[in-house]
Amino acid sequence: MHDPNWLLMQVSEIGKSYFEPPKGEESVEDLSRVYRISQQIPRFLILLVDLFKEHITAEGTVLIQQEEEAANNQTARESSIRGHVLIRQIIEAHDKYMAYVNACFMIDTKFHKALKEAFVIFCNKTVAGCTTAELLAAFCDNILKRRGSERLSDGAIEENLDKVVKLLVYINDKDLFAKYCRKNLARRLLFTPDANEEQERILLSMLKQQLGGNFTLNMERMVNDMILARECQSQFLKYLHNKEIQNLGMDITVTVLTTGSWPTYKTFDLNLPSMMIKCMEVFKSFYDLRYGRKTRRLRWIYSLGTCNVNGNFEPKTIELIVSTSQAVILLLFNNADRLSYSEIMTRLNLSHEDAGGLLHSLSCSKYKILNKEPNTKSISPNDIFQFNSKFTDKMRRIKIPITQNEDKRKMVEDLDKDRQYTIDAAIVRIMKSRKVLGYKQLLSECVKMLSPLFKPEIKTIKKRIEHLIAKDYLERDRDNQNIFKYVA
Repeated sequence: MHDPNWLLMQVSEIGKSYFEPPKGEESVEDLSRVYRISQQIPRFLILLVDLFKEHITAEGTVLIQQEEEAANNQTARESSIRGHVLIRQIIEAHDKYMAYVNACFMIDTKFHKALKEAFVIFCNKTVAGCTTAELLAAFCDNILKRRGSERLSDGAIEENLDKVVKLLVYINDKDLFAKYCRKNLARRLLFTPDANEEQERILLSMLKQQLGGNFTLNMERMVNDMILARECQSQFLKYLHNKEIQNLGMDITVTVLTTGSWPTYKTFDLNLPSMMIKCMEVFKSFYDLRYGRKTRRLRWIYSLGTCNVNGNFEPKTIELIVSTSQAVILLLFNNADRLSYSEIMTRLNLSHEDAGGLLHSLSCSKYKILNKEPNTKSISPNDIFQFNSKFTDKMRRIKIPITQNEDKRKMVEDLDKDRQYTIDAAIVRIMKSRKVLGYKQLLSECVKMLSPLFKPEIKTIKKRIEHLIAKDYLERDRDNQNIFKYVA
């Protein structure tokens, strides 16, 4: 009979060697044999489980480290591509080790738990300033846009989305994924002409099944809004026809969104040309007639609007696809040869920040629709602008993008605020049910309730308890300060 310690060493060595990618059915059978032997001796089984977890953790950590090192010498676009590659590698690793659990370890719950713990360790590491939650959302976005290397068939898209949703189990900050996912969904629905709403619904159905209805509620409303918006636009066209309104001077398509369901967008008062104002007033009259003036109120989000403007350049006429704000700036040059920065800003009621970004996109970027004096690559309050009549391009239709400065700090601040409200709601819900509860029990139940969405910090929960006491939702017991009471 072999010495137990010798057997222990053999299991360790065999386990390490066979946790590499399978070389065929023989490798799978060998590892299955090791598992069956280990089942007979608990110590050996525990060792094999630990080896399995260590191996997965090590491989995942190497993937993260390689991406971190590569990101230091990459452009933003290259980092984005590498991020998709990393998620693809994590998916492949997950498929590989799930196959081990199913085929070699007979779906043993101990190995399944070890796999989960290993993925939780490296899937919650930050990679070049990006969380895995953000990278997963970007990966889904890339697939659903059918861009770049992710041009997949409908079946392959559904399969990849399913694998991403399965990885979400290991992510602590699921609410952060939801925030990025909602932002990306909004962009696809509003700005992607061939957005596939059926595939969007498939993803939302997967997320709903995995994480619950509250997780996808707003995103489902967003998809429904687009259906209702098309119906509303169709009714508006009928309204124009019935009222014989034909002299608007431009075609207008209005997408009505529900406040609260969509991400928050920057709003500002923009001085519009008379023909735009006329179109908006006609639509408002139709909308008030259909829904009632008092029941719904329209608020125009110019930052989301797009315009198709014909640029009559000397070489040829080119159709320019621009934002509403860009279009309004360009239309100023129908009645002026030269305009200063301050004149444009004053006439349109723009802030310095907005004016600078818009004018930069029209005069300093790839498509120089406006000439600028002096001819520099930055915008100054002393600049003078004029229409570039000599502009030309090989295309007859071009889109002029605006540089979007996504403020991650604001995203984090918004997330922190949302979490504060969520923690408050959880504490009140617990205390309303329990009436009286000790400090440690309240912390424990609060963490347990919120962990499916995010992992709250204890110090944050403490602050929210004090906040709710100040707001008279809770009170401390007079005899024991570590006991809280719900104030009805």
